[in-house]
Amino acid sequence: MANTLEDLKNRRSCRSYQPRQITEEELQQVLEAGMYAPTGMGKQSPVIVAVQDKDAIETLRKMNAAILGAPEADPFYGAPTVLIVLADRSRPTYLYDGSCVMSNLLNAAQAAGLGACWIHRAREEFDSDEGKALLEQWGVRGDYEGIGHCILGYRADAVPAPAPRKDDYVYYVR
Repeated sequence: MANTLEDLKNRRSCRSYQPRQITEEELQQVLEAGMYAPTGMGKQSPVIVAVQDKDAIETLRKMNAAILGAPEADPFYGAPTVLIVLADRSRPTYLYDGSCVMSNLLNAAQAAGLGACWIHRAREEFDSDEGKALLEQWGVRGDYEGIGHCILGYRADAVPAPAPRKDDYVYYVR
């Protein structure tokens, strides 16, 4: 438990990455953690699309930046791997299920020594005709909503110190 708590306490979003790709072993470890996230009634509504192809990442970058309203921005901060979490809208718990997957991915990245960050706007990306066409091209079929992108890579900067926790974070009823 000590290592888990340390990983949880020390995980910080990474917004600066080295250009080299993560190893296959690191990728598989992070994906495995995502696949074991809790889901409503164990129905496993999410899917994860692991993207390491530079052209595909560039397409996603452009789509995400356009939604952001900053077409030249890099919302993925140069990360060499983008994990897209989508969840089946037919499940009443899909949003929570996908969020649990995202959390597991982020925490597993920390445990594997990788930098990671949750990037939003996946819903808008994959609700678009272009996003639906990408999913079709990648073989992802069904009514999925984009939950988020987990970007992964090796940090190019120092890990920032955690902000102090607020005083009223926990209320006890005993």
